[in-house]
Amino acid sequence: MRRFLQRAQPSFGRVLLVESGSRHVAEGAIQMISRCTTGAVIDVVTCYPGSPAGLGDDSAIFRVADYQGGLGRRRLLAHLRSGGYTASAIVCSAEPIMTKWKWWIAANLPVKVVVINENCDWFPIDRSHWRVILRFLLFRAGLSGGDTVGSLGRFIAFPFVLLYLLVFAAWVHARRLVRIWFSREAHG
Repeated sequence: MRRFLQRAQPSFGRVLLVESGSRHVAEGAIQMISRCTTGAVIDVVTCYPGSPAGLGDDSAIFRVADYQGGLGRRRLLAHLRSGGYTASAIVCSAEPIMTKWKWWIAANLPVKVVVINENCDWFPIDRSHWRVILRFLLFRAGLSGGDTVGSLGRFIAFPFVLLYLLVFAAWVHARRLVRIWFSREAHG
């Protein structure tokens, strides 16, 4: 992730869109990028067949199924690094689609990273947006809104409940084994 410490807004000359959510979210993101900038070329990294609506004729589509394994990932990274991208837009909807791929691309591609949520709201990942990033992460973790106390309580109580259940199960099984052993001793 290059330019994390810079506050400059990314230029959307050539954008890599990582389609790590539903197809309709990516299509909305393509429309949003096309409205914000004129002449932007949008390439897509996807796991879906076909191409999202709204792409231009000069757009490239990279399917992650074609780049499996370590050698495939290196080949994909070489293609992406030679693409001349000015920004990378990552769809971060509440769906676990291509999670490892999107963060791998964000970490290895030396461009400004922009996060797009399921409403097609976006923000760049940089130090000037740390409050937005923190709020986004807390919301995704379920630690915002009215259920914050309940979520934190469950998080804190989990190890104690697990320990209690393990001790109880061990006690029940130990009692059973002792009963079986004494019953064998009594019968002979």
